[in-house]
Amino acid sequence: MLWMSCLPTASIFLLLLPCFPAQDSGENEQSADVISAWEGDSISITCPMNDSQNQVGMYLRDIRQNLNVIYVPKDESPNVNPAFVNRTKYSKEGENFRITLQRLQESDSKIYACSEMVKINDRHKDLYGKTTIVVVKAKSSRALEQSPLYANPEPGQSVSITCVLKSSPEDEGFYLLRTHVQRAIVLHVSKFNTSRVSAAFVSRLEYSRVGNRMVITLQDLQEDDSDNYVCAEEVTNSPLLSASGTMVLVKEVEQACKKSSWGLYALIAMVALLFCALVCCTLYRVDMKKYFQKKKPNVVYEDMSYNSRRSTLVRTNTYSRGE
Repeated sequence: MLWMSCLPTASIFLLLLPCFPAQDSGENEQSADVISAWEGDSISITCPMNDSQNQVGMYLRDIRQNLNVIYVPKDESPNVNPAFVNRTKYSKEGENFRITLQRLQESDSKIYACSEMVKINDRHKDLYGKTTIVVVKAKSSRALEQSPLYANPEPGQSVSITCVLKSSPEDEGFYLLRTHVQRAIVLHVSKFNTSRVSAAFVSRLEYSRVGNRMVITLQDLQEDDSDNYVCAEEVTNSPLLSASGTMVLVKEVEQACKKSSWGLYALIAMVALLFCALVCCTLYRVDMKKYFQKKKPNVVYEDMSYNSRRSTLVRTNTYSRGE
């Protein structure tokens, strides 16, 4: 049948469909921002201002020790924590308040929160905003031990990350953070042994702790999971301790397809469909031509046979009359 001639072209088109990238329907599930930097670097923390009209001042606060890093009143000079004097700058950018911490130290590894003080009906109220986890990595020494430094799994495989902690299980909390591509908290285990897992790794993460050794297994890894994963630990009366991290780079699948653009796929699909239509149309015309060519000789042959027989009869009768 004619439609079967289009199967090879259609098959090529169908084979190309898996190469088309799917739309990401996931939402941004980060409950806190994560910033990783080296000692001596600078970072910026942006705090949205929710009620600028009634604002009295803006805070950046260390929520673990309940200390203000900087407080900027609306119409007065700022008040800066002595540990950050000459290392802090601030600016207002539209509806955002930006604080820059310079010449970072390992002791600056903290969990910071933005807070806005507003005045409503002659009463002051604090509006708590975004939380930012800052991990400052020391260049000379590492607070925590973490292994492996690098992993290159294939899609669907698993990677186990081992972290050697400094505290006892009942001391403080533990974090596994993504610090480069998609900054987020992957795992948080509190000192009460309650855990919170990122929605991106729900049913794909397992962890266990024996003594001061924590093992986290990331399962069914995909290319979007490629990132630097850093162990961090909360310790009483100490800055947030962290390790150098594990760089996880998931191998690409069908690399040639993924490197091509949507325009190339659309062009191939159009060429394939046009070629299929052209082949079907050509075959249809050829079959119709052959059909008429076969029918016409049969009619001519029948006419010639009839005339031949008639001529023979006439000649026979003529000779018979002449005799």
